[in-house]
Parts: sequence; C-alpha cells; structure tokens
Amino acid sequence: MRAVSDAPKSPVKADIASLSQEALTQFVVTTLGEKSFRAKQLYKWIHQRGATSFEEMTDLSKDLRAKLTEHAHIATLTKDLEQRSIDGTIKYRWKTWDGKLIESVYMPSPERKTLCVSTQVGCAMGCRFCATATLGLMRNLSPAEIVAQVHAVNREVRGTDTKLLRPLTNLVFMGMGEPLHNFENLKTSLSILQSEDGPNFSSRHITVSTVGLVPMIERFGQETDVKLAISLNASSDETRDGIMPINKKWKIADLMEACRKFPLKQGRRITFEYVLMGGVNDADDDAHRLATLLVGVPAKVNLIQYNENPGLGYHTTVDNRAERFREILERAGVAAFIRANRGRDIAAACGQLANTEKERTFTPLRPLRAAVADP
Repeated sequence: MRAVSDAPKSPVKADIASLSQEALTQFVVTTLGEKSFRAKQLYKWIHQRGATSFEEMTDLSKDLRAKLTEHAHIATLTKDLEQRSIDGTIKYRWKTWDGKLIESVYMPSPERKTLCVSTQVGCAMGCRFCATATLGLMRNLSPAEIVAQVHAVNREVRGTDTKLLRPLTNLVFMGMGEPLHNFENLKTSLSILQSEDGPNFSSRHITVSTVGLVPMIERFGQETDVKLAISLNASSDETRDGIMPINKKWKIADLMEACRKFPLKQGRRITFEYVLMGGVNDADDDAHRLATLLVGVPAKVNLIQYNENPGLGYHTTVDNRAERFREILERAGVAAFIRANRGRDIAAACGQLANTEKERTFTPLRPLRAAVADP
C-alpha cells in the first residue's frame, strides 16, 4: 500500500522512542559510542517507567545524558483537554509536538482498565457515519506518538503510586485513524508495547480493528500476534458501499475470504463490529445475511447501537430492535453481544472521536482513492 506522510522528523535528533529495542541498541552503540547494555537501561526508562526527558534517568551518567540530549529526543504528547463521563470513561485530547490534535479514551471497569488508542491524525477511510472521517487524514502517528498515549494514560491513572507502573490491562486500536493504513508504525509500536523491557502487554490483551484493508489483513496476520477486529457494519455490498467507501475497493466476499485465511491462535476468534443504524442495516434480513456470512469463521459479533453525530444523518437503533438482531444471530449459532456504549456524554464513544475543536487550517494529505489504491 502506498505510504502516507509520517510525522515530521527532526533533521538532527533521532526520535528514539520510535525505535525498536534492536534499533535503539544500534543507535546507542554506533551513534553514541556506548556499551549495548545502556540501550536496555534507556529503553526501560522510556517504555517501562514512561520517562519523558533524559534528566529523569538518574542511573545514567551526566555524560551519557548530555550525549542523548545532543543527538536524540523523546517524542511526547501534551494533554490539551480531559473530559470525564458519568460512567467513568475519560477522554484525553493530546497535542503532538507539531501542534496536531489526537484523542484516546480510557475505559475502566472492575475487570479491566482499557485504553482506546489512535494511530493517525484523522482518517482517510471516509466512513459516512463516523465523526473522525469528517477530519480527513492529516498524517500518520509515529510509533512514539502511538506508544506515548499508553505511557501518558498510565501516568494519569497511577498518579503518585509508582508501585504499579502499568495500571492499564488492555489496549484496543479503535481510536482515530485506520491502523492498517499506518501498518509499519503500528507494527513497531506493538513490538514496543509487548516487549518484556517495555510495558509487556500480552497479545491476548491487544486488539486491532480495521475497516477491511484486505491485503494488509494478510500481512497483519503474518507479522503480528495480536487480536483482529473487523468493522463490518453491513451484510450486503449495496448497504456497505453506501456507508463505507472502502467496500467499493474490496467487497464483502473479499473481506470474508481474508478472514477465513487469517491465522488464529487456538481458542481465538475474530471480532466483527457491527454498528446498528436505524433503517440502514438493522432489519431481520440483515441479521440473517450476517449469520450466513460468518459460517466457517471463528467469530463473535459486537453489536454497537450507533452513537449519533450531528449533521451526519444517521440514527441509532432502538433497544428492542438491537435485541431482536442479537437473538437472530444467537439462534443461528453466532456469539453476539450488545456492547455498552461508554462515554457518549463526552463524545468519546465509538465513531465520535473528532476533536472538540477542529483545527482551523488543514489540507488532507491523501484522498480516499489513494488510501485504498492497490498495494
């Protein structure tokens, strides 16, 4: 797939928080002239303790910290806005070093502490019902900017209690952007997040969602080991063409074939997300077709009653219709759940991330047709 513009890079200083552990070791040895064990110390400071400056790294010599300051920097995020929902959800708006705005959503529950992570500034996929799509795509997030969301929320949640460095338990890549449209940076961020010397998240506790970039699904399955979610939202091409332009490039049959070929670890299933919109995709026939589509695919379905976005023209499905849809799937042998919509009152729910205030001047870097061009 053609490359999207990445985060602007400093012409002098290396963004070391974007480096894999192997690449960081090479940088420390080759550029700084230090022993390789220093890279492990540095990596732990950044990705285990969440350090945002070299001055915090008190077990590194002053000479090494001076060299790091000269040759490197740590890409960080500045908290621009925090909104708290009545259900406990917290939405954070972050400002990147070049002034772009992104959002991530913290969803605590008694069982787990989950963070919804963004991978791009805006999105190029153009889903008609999604608020993020109204922003267009500005640029990719770097691995450091992706991982920095996790580090920043870990700091927010733990406060002054440093006994538990990583209070977050689960990550879902379902925030702003299409993760597989920023695959290389996603892959690097996953390697950091799963590293034993970093946050050390289990692959079972990380889920990446895609609208269906079919060729990238195969690469994702081959090159990562985390869980896959498909944002499906329709059971016919006619309906999906109307609400998700990606379907004009890769039809539902193409997507389902990729899902059938996807390498699943024992006991895992692919999650299919299905946003229920009144009068669009919530009829009995839609449910029956969906059940047929999923034959032969280890799957579970998350039904999401649409979170309304002013001006987009779509409306949520009423409760009894959502329950009827779920029952049809269950009777057909499909595991289906109606997902609780958290953070609606602060525009933090699924499909609502669009920044409270849009930036006044912005030109999208890539139109949708380029984003879905042949790889």
